[in-house]
Amino acid sequence: MDVQKEKELVKRISKLAKQNQKFESKLRSLKELNEKLLRENEKYKTLVSQLKPGQISELKDDKVPRSLKFNMATVFLADIHGFSGASKDMDSGALMDELDEIFFEFDKTVKDLHIEKIKTFGDTYMCAGGIPVKNITNPVEVVLAALKMKYFIEKKEKKHTNRKEKIWKIKFGIHTGPVTANISGKKKISFDIKGDTVNTASRIEANAENGKVIISVMTYELIKEFFTCEYYGKMPVKYKGDVDLYEVVGIKPEFSVNGKGIETNHAFFIKFGLIQFTDIQEIILDILEKELPAYLYYHNVKHTVDVVTEVELIGWGEGVSDEEILLLKTAGLFHDAGHTIEYDNHEFHGTQLAREMLPKYGYTSEMIDNICEIIMSTQLPPTPKNLLENIICDSDLDYLGRSDFIPVSNTLYKELSEQNKIGTLNEWNKLQVKFISSHQYFTKTARNLREVNKQKQIERISSLIVED
Repeated sequence: MDVQKEKELVKRISKLAKQNQKFESKLRSLKELNEKLLRENEKYKTLVSQLKPGQISELKDDKVPRSLKFNMATVFLADIHGFSGASKDMDSGALMDELDEIFFEFDKTVKDLHIEKIKTFGDTYMCAGGIPVKNITNPVEVVLAALKMKYFIEKKEKKHTNRKEKIWKIKFGIHTGPVTANISGKKKISFDIKGDTVNTASRIEANAENGKVIISVMTYELIKEFFTCEYYGKMPVKYKGDVDLYEVVGIKPEFSVNGKGIETNHAFFIKFGLIQFTDIQEIILDILEKELPAYLYYHNVKHTVDVVTEVELIGWGEGVSDEEILLLKTAGLFHDAGHTIEYDNHEFHGTQLAREMLPKYGYTSEMIDNICEIIMSTQLPPTPKNLLENIICDSDLDYLGRSDFIPVSNTLYKELSEQNKIGTLNEWNKLQVKFISSHQYFTKTARNLREVNKQKQIERISSLIVED
């Protein structure tokens, strides 16, 4: 091969090598893009799974205005100042890295507390609780997030003992009220919130001092049982007059680790859980409304609500703790949820539903085990082993001593009859007399409330029986 041909071959090989490098680079870019789209798709699926059917249709139908209204959301803005306190000889790149670290920690905090990050603009970090999934606990979660962010900044400053002045300063403005959330994006859904609530939160943040978490009186009324607050002053609001403001100092000592007001303890979760229960109840009752078989005339939504109400009533009468009330109410809510799966073994299926759902709401494994044992104690014939099981068994059969016993009993007969589990009405009445005569309420509270009426029911049903 002559020199000229050899040079041309080397040139062609070099060209092909460069083209191959470009191709590999494009391939890597496409692979990274594909992985990113897959991650965004998973986020989309997660978001859609949390929305109600009506909200999902709004997202899918481009002809419908892409916005949702929320009657109670809690908006907070955090204003972060860092560069104003920096000296000229400080590394601006290092400060930017610190700011990225701060925003990363903030993102993690709001995600852990089920708060929606809205956006960052300039030095301001904006998010909102109660969207896109509506909940009653969002004011508490947002204030808790603000305190966590504040403590993170303070902890970061303590690490830099070599700095003459504080670099990072932060202040918060928080307000609760209705908002409109405009939705954008298909692959990645984001929200932009508008309304007086947003404007008020922004003004509160602007009037706050550095290092302070300032909330409106509306938010204060919803969180004051959890947090230590001090009156901060008044702020004029257009068309509304003066609005009272409060500073959140910390978590109340009785709800914080070692009473320091910084980290929440188990007592905080119990009190929070009793409020959060309303959201869980709404979800379960909605499932029961849609999925319970039509022949369940007795084991219906009303019966579940009755049991949840009664376990609390008898529980307070028996002097149980707040934590035990939460366990009882949760068990009462799930005790018949298994009817959506199977009639005869519904208690077990109810425990499976509880084990699947409750960890998402912060219930510990020990609490869930206790709840499942309480649920299983409602199997007939009842053989409760402790006070909490006594309470739910009495609540489950509370109707035996109520004045509406006959109509309620008739719904149970109709339910059993349609499944061919019972004979004639006369046979049912004989069975009822036998069951009620041998039944006893386990708690003193239930005996005081229902035992007298229960004896009257025996007389009433006996009068209806036709002897063969």
